[in-house]
Amino acid sequence: MGKLKVLHYINQFYAGIGGEEMADVAPELREGAMGPGLAFNSGYGDEAEITHTIVCGDSFFNERLDEAKELILDMVKSVKPDLFVAGPAFNAGRYGVACATIAYEVLSQLGIPVLTGMYEENPGVDMFRDKLYIVATRNSAAGMRDAVSKMVPLSLKLARGETIGASAEEGYHPTGVRVNFFEKERGSKRAVKMLLKKMAGKPFTTEFPMPDFDRVPPNPAVKDITKATVALVTSGGIVPKGNPDRIESSSASKYGEYDITGVMDLTAETYETAHGGYDPLYANQDADRVLPVDILREFEAQGKIGKLHNKFYTTVGNGTAVKSSKVFAEEFSRKLVNDGVDVVILTST
Repeated sequence: MGKLKVLHYINQFYAGIGGEEMADVAPELREGAMGPGLAFNSGYGDEAEITHTIVCGDSFFNERLDEAKELILDMVKSVKPDLFVAGPAFNAGRYGVACATIAYEVLSQLGIPVLTGMYEENPGVDMFRDKLYIVATRNSAAGMRDAVSKMVPLSLKLARGETIGASAEEGYHPTGVRVNFFEKERGSKRAVKMLLKKMAGKPFTTEFPMPDFDRVPPNPAVKDITKATVALVTSGGIVPKGNPDRIESSSASKYGEYDITGVMDLTAETYETAHGGYDPLYANQDADRVLPVDILREFEAQGKIGKLHNKFYTTVGNGTAVKSSKVFAEEFSRKLVNDGVDVVILTST
């Protein structure tokens, strides 16, 4: 038996075409492996090979869904692969949704084994975890090697029709399917072992994970907005021209704090967006569209608010982990409280 034929799906970024400015690229079928596909081929060795790669822009896929699915399915039919692999997408939301969506279409419409991979907070996981196997990855491409090392053996198992083990063994996100099996140790013994580890402060894995709901009680209404100090915070990536703190366009590791004392308007010459998850054209033309300094200055002059705080805080929400966002917020929230801010307006894209 020869090598298994693998068809790989990636977006415009991993194909080396470009970033958000090229996200409208239509689906294209190319021969051979490219981008992360080279790592997959290395892992497959003599057992499988990516013979073709489908490239599609994230905006094209998500905004022209029916057309994209039809075009890509025709390409898959022309290649007739033994296996379809998409991504990995890590924490890139639109890319993750595209990978999971097209993988499900290939599986359900053509009956070809499929596999994709992404971070637990990617919306593609919640949308498709009960429909296909999605390997758990880190939140950025820094975890590419780890992702490929888990996707290669699982994809080969799927292509061969072999039995797939539990999610903890194979490295995929739990699908919600429960299977009866016999443990080597009885439940009471396992429970005591977990309890001892918990009491000793050692790591352990529960056999019955509970959902973690993040509840945030709403603040009381502002008593008198005309006397309030109002601050602006954004995940839309608005920064001074040149992005002095080098906030990443995706999966941000930092936030920015910028003084707007005396600033009445965010002009194209002075401010821009660092965000890589939306078309920056309109934000770069007038950053007030994302961070409304101009209108709040008007309200300030008209007495509709007390005053606009002299600093704003900004980061990029594109692919940024919730855990990182919480750390940012805890830090700059303390600064806002210490500065006597009464109201925070949080803007996005």
